[in-house]
Amino acid sequence: MSDRDRPLASAALFDTAIGTCAIAWSATGVLRFALPEPDPDATRSYILRRHRIADIREAAPTPEIATAIERIRAHLEGDLDDLHWIPLDTKAINDFDRAVYEVTRAIPPGHTLNYGTVANRIGAPGGAQAVGQSLGRNPIPLIVPCHRVLAADNALHGFSAPGGITTKQRLLEIERTPGFGEPTLF
Repeated sequence: MSDRDRPLASAALFDTAIGTCAIAWSATGVLRFALPEPDPDATRSYILRRHRIADIREAAPTPEIATAIERIRAHLEGDLDDLHWIPLDTKAINDFDRAVYEVTRAIPPGHTLNYGTVANRIGAPGGAQAVGQSLGRNPIPLIVPCHRVLAADNALHGFSAPGGITTKQRLLEIERTPGFGEPTLF
């Protein structure tokens, strides 16, 4: 596909309880999501970065994307939503990653799986490391909730979104995930 044949996709920045996030979408669904970078300009730069299937330009959200933005804002304020209803455009994502993201999207807020369990569910026993690499490439964090996938010991090991493990822990706290943010008896 030549550059001039590349379809146009849209993006918008929006404020949330954790900072400025961004979302990019095509006619099919969400292509990319950005958790807050250190400043809004960095978030803008990330979301507008060239995409494999579309050039991305800032635009006003469609009604469907405006609804998604409002639910994402509410989610990040603690009014939890699994965000599973938000359509995605995954045509540029390979089959393995798409399978990992489908299993990950099914994890409800407040729950977690480990990398090995995700690997088993996609029919790749022993593929925990490959699952971790796939989630590290996740272009749609939060909507594809890679923060809900933990190491076998339930520890936080790496998170590719801005803020790293601190951001992952904060998202799990917002979702009231047991063991993250509230005192436990043991």
